[in-house]
Amino acid sequence: MNKKENDIDKVVLAIGDALVVIDVQNDFLPGGSLAVPEGDQVIPVLNGYIDQFSSRHLPVIATRDWHPPNHCSFIQQGGPWPAHCVADSTGAEFSSALHLPAAVKVFSKATEAAQENYSDFSNPAFKEQLDEMKVRRLFIGGLATEYCVLNTVRDALSHHYQVFLLIDAIRAINVRPQDGEKAINEMIEKGAKLITLSMIR
Repeated sequence: MNKKENDIDKVVLAIGDALVVIDVQNDFLPGGSLAVPEGDQVIPVLNGYIDQFSSRHLPVIATRDWHPPNHCSFIQQGGPWPAHCVADSTGAEFSSALHLPAAVKVFSKATEAAQENYSDFSNPAFKEQLDEMKVRRLFIGGLATEYCVLNTVRDALSHHYQVFLLIDAIRAINVRPQDGEKAINEMIEKGAKLITLSMIR
């Protein structure tokens, strides 16, 4: 991590902070229908962030793809992806290795057959919950870097949240080489700050 780009060496968690864990679902993990390379490696790191937030009674939010069986993003419907994260399927479940707290808030996206949504903000209830909790800073990690993470970060910044990208807890699909790296650079350029678990205080 380039410290000149980032310009922080620690982050003190406080009221107004929320952790957003994006799409750590079985279909995006090794053995899943749309596995993100090394996607399982984010889980122990995210568990560390979850512990940090939970111990301070700060909100943890988990988001998920929750598709109908005929979703437009599926190859069978002319989309780019194999069928994945079909609502109520095993593939759509959060990884059992992810230690989500009992009080976790869960939000679904891309629930309509004819509409693809990569950003968590596509579900209006997501921002309504952030507003209700008076969240000002979002700590965002999960899968996949250049799709749901990127689009959620874009929207978060456009809504004027301060965004910390959990650089040690994201992985990219990289359909084209360097897609993930390009997405990270875009998020930095738009104002996201890169942090790692060791920087949390």
